[in-house]
Amino acid sequence: MRVLPSGSTALLVELDDIDAVLALYAALVDDRPPGVVDLVPAARTLLVVVDPERSNLGAVEAAVRSTTPRADARAVGDVVELPVVYDGADLEDVSAHLGCTVEEVVRRHTGDDWTVAFCGFAPGFGYLTSASGGWGIPRRDSPRTKVPAGSIALAGEFSGVYPRESPGGWQLIGRTELAVFDLDREPAALLRPGNRIRFVDVGTS
Repeated sequence: MRVLPSGSTALLVELDDIDAVLALYAALVDDRPPGVVDLVPAARTLLVVVDPERSNLGAVEAAVRSTTPRADARAVGDVVELPVVYDGADLEDVSAHLGCTVEEVVRRHTGDDWTVAFCGFAPGFGYLTSASGGWGIPRRDSPRTKVPAGSIALAGEFSGVYPRESPGGWQLIGRTELAVFDLDREPAALLRPGNRIRFVDVGTS
């Protein structure tokens, strides 16, 4: 663990990998140090935001360093089920890359335990990692200028759901009608760090 100041009101905690970030994030959510007002995970870092009127960076750093990461971090978040129609334009390319059938891709995707590791790219877009790993899907050579909202995609070790129409270079394997970002909902983002995601195959349209 490496802890660096990020301005005068935050600490940037550098960790080895996503699993280490998830483990520390889950522990700090359970037992938030006094004065910590926000926790923002990323692929290998965790930003800890502090209210200077309630604590200081030195005290929060000491609390973070003394925190025991949760070994069961992937098993404690709220479960969100996403109904998916697996008819994505890149599904056959993904199956060819993995050396299996389209049916096996769907079975693996629905059978994996996925966790929202962090959010970014667009409001409501969660970077999902699986407990099993082993995906390693390359991005498209040429990104699409328009990816429909609700598209389910893969890139690298991640899966994701496009919250709105946008450009994108991930491999599309399906789609969901469930809105993952809705300003009229509280909270607006359905996929939040620590949530566990279950993809459910609902057949074809």
